[in-house]
Amino acid sequence: MQLILITGLSGSGKSVALHVLEDSGFYHIDNLPARLLPDTVDFLMAAGHPRAAISLELRGSEALTDLPQRIADFKRRGLDVRILFLEAKPETLIKRFSETRRRHPLSDAGLTLPECIERERALLSPLADGAHRVDTSDLSPPTLRSWVKDFVALPRAGLALLFESFGFKHGIPLDADLVFDVRCLPNPNYDPQLQPLTGRDPAVVEFLRASADTGKMFADIRRFVDDWLPCFERDNRSYLTVAIGCTGGRHRSVYFVETLAEHFEGKARVLVRHRELA
Repeated sequence: MQLILITGLSGSGKSVALHVLEDSGFYHIDNLPARLLPDTVDFLMAAGHPRAAISLELRGSEALTDLPQRIADFKRRGLDVRILFLEAKPETLIKRFSETRRRHPLSDAGLTLPECIERERALLSPLADGAHRVDTSDLSPPTLRSWVKDFVALPRAGLALLFESFGFKHGIPLDADLVFDVRCLPNPNYDPQLQPLTGRDPAVVEFLRASADTGKMFADIRRFVDDWLPCFERDNRSYLTVAIGCTGGRHRSVYFVETLAEHFEGKARVLVRHRELA
């Protein structure tokens, strides 16, 4: 059975992700208390469900302490278990709660909304390392739905290597494990003919490859990821996000992500994201 566990911060889009999986044919359960997870999985397997998506209620120290061991037990039983962890910047979450006028689940503790968000982030942080993290701060619902579908479609075995382009002027992605800055390279944005294009377009690719610094920077990043990828795999990491940033996130970073993804295809399960193009 393929089991997708959805967790993360309140207001980060967990309901959107669950609905995507529901529409994709997953048996879905919303807001399941973590202590009920083992019995629920036993029921789903006995009922013969090949795919299930569960949005977890994880508040409480007992749930957080026991969950990694429960997930390890599921994997030993042959389940394809994946964790999707959604998060967003505090200002984004505050805006979303203000727009919907919904109460934060931790508000009963007498905390302000910003305090609730930071408290929840601290409580859930132990789960982020072993999960596929998605920063939804700047994502539209259609883009998030597309990224969730890509995540589910990944083959089962091995570490998933995700390359993500972004613009520094919009902030560093929260889900990045490694961040590389390519702003020192020649900028196609200053060429009026190249400005409306992206790093996927042949004219921009030709412009960047004409610089020796581009080739050297690419070789250094490729070598670093090549050298350390086995170490991340030995650490039992399921996902590694490599973020490449330039100023606007449309030219240089996009070129590097596309080229790196092409190089590592076949060495790992590769995903590509272009945050600013989304």
